[in-house]
Amino acid sequence: MKTKQPFLEAEWRHLVLFNFEVSPELLEPLVPAGTTLDTWEGKTILSVVGFMFLDTRIAGIPVPLHASFEEVNLRFYVKREVGGEVRRAVSFIKEFVPKPAVSVLARLFYNEPYSTARMSHEHMLVEEEAAAARSLMYSWRKRGWESRMELTYDGPLEEMAPGSEEEFVAEHYWGYTQQRDGGTLEYEVEHPPWRVARARDARLVCDVAKVYGEEFVEALSAEPCSVFYAEGSPVKVFSGVRIEP
Repeated sequence: MKTKQPFLEAEWRHLVLFNFEVSPELLEPLVPAGTTLDTWEGKTILSVVGFMFLDTRIAGIPVPLHASFEEVNLRFYVKREVGGEVRRAVSFIKEFVPKPAVSVLARLFYNEPYSTARMSHEHMLVEEEAAAARSLMYSWRKRGWESRMELTYDGPLEEMAPGSEEEFVAEHYWGYTQQRDGGTLEYEVEHPPWRVARARDARLVCDVAKVYGEEFVEALSAEPCSVFYAEGSPVKVFSGVRIEP
């Protein structure tokens, strides 16, 4: 039996996740055809996620000068039932990376809403057993605006509790993307479960109207319902296939 080969392999590391409860009416127009909004305990969640993309390979081949970079994305959660299996998934609204070639490839092959921006990060990470806090910062800037997300956490990393908000946000193994003709592309993601830690202090600084649009100002200006850190892992992303709604 032939083993399927991933389109992309990489490591997603040092994830910072800001999560906001929003009205489903905000996201319904963005739901890819053939999927429905997914919720956690009746809550519709919108997330801003920053992380490091490391050791990136396309079809097993390293990409020169594009192996490691930051990404910050705005995403929400959808699901689709296939043969009795519920595929819990993410769908992206905006994804920022500092590499123009990454943006071009993602839009070309998946129609993912990537945009190129100047980006940087600062990490202060210590051994898990140490008592000192860990802190992380991601910034992204473009055309006169600058945004950043900051997080500090204490204590050891822990496995996600079954049914927890962390599990709902972090444990997704499918993605769905609207296509230019109104169709939907489905792709699978593989990675082991991540360990996480709740934030002690966190701050999101962003001119939401300029970065994401006026429709997201109220949602992303509110207090997040949760903020946490995830250590990440190696990941595999498989080629997308069109689905029938």
